[in-house]
Amino acid sequence: MAVEPMIEDPLRIGSHTFSSRLIVGTGKYATYELMAQALELSGSECITVAVRRERLIDAEGKNLLDFLDTDRYTILPNTAGCYSADDAVRVARLGREILSQMGNPGANWVKLEVLGDRKTLLPDPIGTLEATRRLIDEGFQVLVYTTDDPVVAKRLKEAGATSVMPAGSPIGSGQGVLNPNNIRICLEYLKDGDPDYPVIVDAGVGTASDVTVAMELGVDGVLLNTGIAHAKDPLMMARAMRLAAESGRLAYRAGRIPKKLYATASSPVEGTIAPSRS
Repeated sequence: MAVEPMIEDPLRIGSHTFSSRLIVGTGKYATYELMAQALELSGSECITVAVRRERLIDAEGKNLLDFLDTDRYTILPNTAGCYSADDAVRVARLGREILSQMGNPGANWVKLEVLGDRKTLLPDPIGTLEATRRLIDEGFQVLVYTTDDPVVAKRLKEAGATSVMPAGSPIGSGQGVLNPNNIRICLEYLKDGDPDYPVIVDAGVGTASDVTVAMELGVDGVLLNTGIAHAKDPLMMARAMRLAAESGRLAYRAGRIPKKLYATASSPVEGTIAPSRS
């Protein structure tokens, strides 16, 4: 049987549908030209952009948005760098305004980040929940960055979040999925009675195996940035991340064998060789 094309296993987030389960950021690249090449090689169809004005224009006066093909990519604005609900809501509105002027269909959604402090970059659960409620009231589809705390994840979904995005590990740390058991519990809570609810691991991915581990847990996608942008060869890593997301998803759907304490022969030991006659 031929391998089923990934396009037949789409990722659905709110009103958006993608064949790729990898969401890639646009920050931290050496040049916008390198960024554009890496995005293409990653196979991602959804890319996230920090919309604060100072991040859209580089030192040479180049505009990030000029290097993004909006016919190819759906842009997901994010509120990176916000430390209060008020700031996050303001930046989300700014992102919607910018993308609306561009005619981008993703103008009504946002990746919400409300950080607690500058040292850990961990999310502020109270501010995050407040901003989630306010943005939903304003008509946003809210994808929420949070910790891997299952109770917080459950509260965010109850507040109306379109997707809950638990961190694998701290932002930019490259430590991968530090607590797979918490991710499993998040999945259990978030998908209870709602198996199609999208859960996306966001933050901490360092290499392709981290993506595969996350996908094999049963999450619906992975969002990453630094793992590609700061790799020694970003273009090669972008390809690796693409393949990792696809293989991890296929492995999850295939169903792994159970882990056992003792060995089990892979070939039968009885009835395969006729007894000798002498």
